[in-house]
Amino acid sequence: MKKIYLILPILAGLMFGSSGIFVRTLTQNGIDSTTLLFLRFSIAIIPLLIAIFLTDAKLLKIELKDIPLFLLCAICIVGLNICYNESMNTVPLSLAAVLLSLAPIYVLILAYILFRENITAKKLICMALAIFGCILMTGVLESNLSDIPLLGIISGIGAGLFWAIYLMASKKSIENGNHTYTILIYSIVFISIALIPFTNFSQITGFISVNPTWAIIFLIIHSTFSFALPYILSTVSLKYIDSGVSSIIMSGAEPFAALTFGFLIYSEVPTFLMFCGFLLTIISIMIIGKKENAKN
Repeated sequence: MKKIYLILPILAGLMFGSSGIFVRTLTQNGIDSTTLLFLRFSIAIIPLLIAIFLTDAKLLKIELKDIPLFLLCAICIVGLNICYNESMNTVPLSLAAVLLSLAPIYVLILAYILFRENITAKKLICMALAIFGCILMTGVLESNLSDIPLLGIISGIGAGLFWAIYLMASKKSIENGNHTYTILIYSIVFISIALIPFTNFSQITGFISVNPTWAIIFLIIHSTFSFALPYILSTVSLKYIDSGVSSIIMSGAEPFAALTFGFLIYSEVPTFLMFCGFLLTIISIMIIGKKENAKN
């Protein structure tokens, strides 16, 4: 029966991979980056609260000592989303997703620098192959450097770095006794409050006024399916399958979803070398995740 629950991280990865559709649509309709983030996080509070009350309302209880880690997680989520949104708007969705999926590599490097955790030769080889795969995906071997949107690549790398720091901070918070839902709900509440002064509410009303019913449904789907629900599904999956297996599945599903959506909706057709780079990177990242899981 446990195999049935493998579909949960797959669905989570597919939903994360769909975020580029929403980001590009909102950006093309005049929504700036901070307003987009406010919409994503403020609306996501509702489904996350529902998940918490269905699980255990006591998850809302926290101690003052937990707040610094929540704030760090909030900062990382904001940085991740700003960088990822910029990357999705400037490079193919598949490349943006792959750059984000490099987070496990950054975790290994940060763990080595901060905690002197060993990096094995096999991990180094996988890291090198993943980075080479990303180089292939940029098309640098098939085009001029001037044709490569450097800002999009840097933003994608930044998104992966913020994601890596978030993973480490949330892991520490979980070790302190906090639930994933608790970390998320307080992080996005802090973010939503902090973004209010930087949110352009006239852009929101302008977007909704064109077609109120469609716009409201779109905003709800955007926040729920590209942020809240993937986290909920991945968290629920941990009750039935190993956390390492869940993360490995998502690390493969999200970029494949982004590649598919980019091809079907935006006609982003990768060259042969780009597709080889895509596969090389994803396989390398999944091997790193598998080895981390075996170690734990």
